[in-house]
Amino acid sequence: MPKVMGKKAGEHLVIHRFVRISARKCRRVIDLIRGKKADQALEILRRDPHRGSYFAHKLLKSAIAGALEKDFSDNMVVSTARVDEGPTIKRFRPRAQGRATSILKRTSHIVIGLKVAE
Repeated sequence: MPKVMGKKAGEHLVIHRFVRISARKCRRVIDLIRGKKADQALEILRRDPHRGSYFAHKLLKSAIAGALEKDFSDNMVVSTARVDEGPTIKRFRPRAQGRATSILKRTSHIVIGLKVAE
């Protein structure tokens, strides 16, 4: 569930926390939309084959809907787009000769901010 934050004046921030994808994989997708117009960024994410684009697309649609609810104009730009690392879930897998190896299930926090284009 996205969390709406409004820290900067004139900017609409939306955060999706604890997404079950590594930050490294999701950053590859988020870098494509930073600085782009909102409708152009939606089209880029819709056509991108990576798994991270699914989460970013959902979050961007939520950010646009929230910004329009706050009376932003239709002409919006993705001003902030970043992915931070979340907590890592640790699991263990049994291996040969009684040993165990660790499995790291990484999570991330995706942040998208919109503002009206000048």
